Amino acid sequence: MELETLVSWFLLFATLLWFLLLSTKTQSKSLKPPSSTTNTTIPKSYPIFGSAFSVAANFHRRVQWISDILQTTPSSTFILHRTFGSRQVFTANPLVVQHILKTNFPCYRKGLTLNRSLGDFLGNGIFNADGETWKFQRQISSHEFNAKSLRKFVKTVVDVELSDRLAPILSEASKNQTILPDFQDILQRFTFDNICVIAFGFDPEYLLPSLPETAFVKAFDNGTRISSLRFNAAVPLIWKVKKILNIGSERQLKEAVAEVRGLATKIVRDKKKELKEKSTLESLDILSRFLSSGYSDESFVIDIVISFILAGRDTTSAALTWFFWLLSKHSHVENEILKEITAKSESVSYDEVKDMVYTHAALCESMRLYPPVPVDTKEAAYDDVLPDGTLVKKGWRVAYHIYAMGRSEKIWGPDWAEFRPERWLSRDEDEMWSFVGMDPYSYPVFQAGPRVCLGKEMAFLQMKRVVAGVLREFRVVPAMEKGVEPEYTAHLTALMKGGFPVRIEKRSHIIDQ
Repeated sequence: MELETLVSWFLLFATLLWFLLLSTKTQSKSLKPPSSTTNTTIPKSYPIFGSAFSVAANFHRRVQWISDILQTTPSSTFILHRTFGSRQVFTANPLVVQHILKTNFPCYRKGLTLNRSLGDFLGNGIFNADGETWKFQRQISSHEFNAKSLRKFVKTVVDVELSDRLAPILSEASKNQTILPDFQDILQRFTFDNICVIAFGFDPEYLLPSLPETAFVKAFDNGTRISSLRFNAAVPLIWKVKKILNIGSERQLKEAVAEVRGLATKIVRDKKKELKEKSTLESLDILSRFLSSGYSDESFVIDIVISFILAGRDTTSAALTWFFWLLSKHSHVENEILKEITAKSESVSYDEVKDMVYTHAALCESMRLYPPVPVDTKEAAYDDVLPDGTLVKKGWRVAYHIYAMGRSEKIWGPDWAEFRPERWLSRDEDEMWSFVGMDPYSYPVFQAGPRVCLGKEMAFLQMKRVVAGVLREFRVVPAMEKGVEPEYTAHLTALMKGGFPVRIEKRSHIIDQ
């Protein structure tokens, strides 16, 4: 740790010295007095350093910090100056988002910066890939998201995990009146088992009553955390030098990657062996489809496995965590959901889950305020001009800020801070709720355009089935200290910082007033 600290300080002082030597030559050009139209909330930029000091000072709350800037910027777009002359555009403007994700899609790719930062962990999996590699993975994966596969997912995967593993743990906590120290962790275990079964035909049995600790999950969490720190670093040079020296967080990342790829390799090799004994693809999983497509590069298939675990475990569990917390504060919403649930059969079927309109709206509203992925970043392949007039140079990063968009008064109106599922609904002639979708470029929680999330419907089916299964039997009551509000934070995906302690109460009445 001491060596890591010394190296970090050395790099910072070296950069500062460089700045001092060059500042006399560049100051007259770079430190112009602010014009009357300059928004003072945009962080000040210095030669060489850019806005690294502001980035570092707000790193612990970077999602909220950038969101605050965007809310006070007239165009909902601004340019952040990073170190050594690099630039990053942030936007919460739906027209700009549509331009990035659809209109000029060929220009905005994942890019080299993301690939270098996340590549050691995610490799060339679908979330880190561009071009033909991305197209191939998306084409093969899409076959697994048809109605038949989704019906099977609910019936044979989610229902089994819910009844055999999640419900008994909640029932035991209710009976013994014990506090579950981290409901977020339990939901992550639930979604981890689910994605492994549906995507790889492999059951890790992570959601057991003993809540076992595994080296793989710990390594996976470290991998996502350190990769995110790399990508958002105020001075990327620091992590690059630490990687060369194999010290500190970079050494931890190397160890985490080895552990994660070790299990992923076992999953792939076991599946290869199993496929030799199969005569048909009819009931096979996503991994089987990739291996049967003729792609023989084992490392590439391992990358795919890791990406699917990230998508299937972390995003859905994050959405559910914040959803249950919001419900605990809005009993009228919980009661509306309970009315909808009790109108269904006790073991809610696939078709009934699809028809849970109010619950669907409540989940959309929860993800508006607490999106599972707060920011998504692209990199410009060539010079471009955004619809609001912002000039983008080749190599610049362009990020649409989903968290900020969910809190934008321009998009959602003056009541944006209210948790109100009704904003997604309308009443028909029979006074029944019907869902009113939002423009995907104003609500890009699942992206939009050619890279729209393949697993969107699967995620909603899983979440609604969990909500129905849990709320019919139990109330989830936060067990935080009085007055303590949970903190939204994020690595590659969102988290409730410090976990989500809860008490589980058995329902004595169907609808609690």
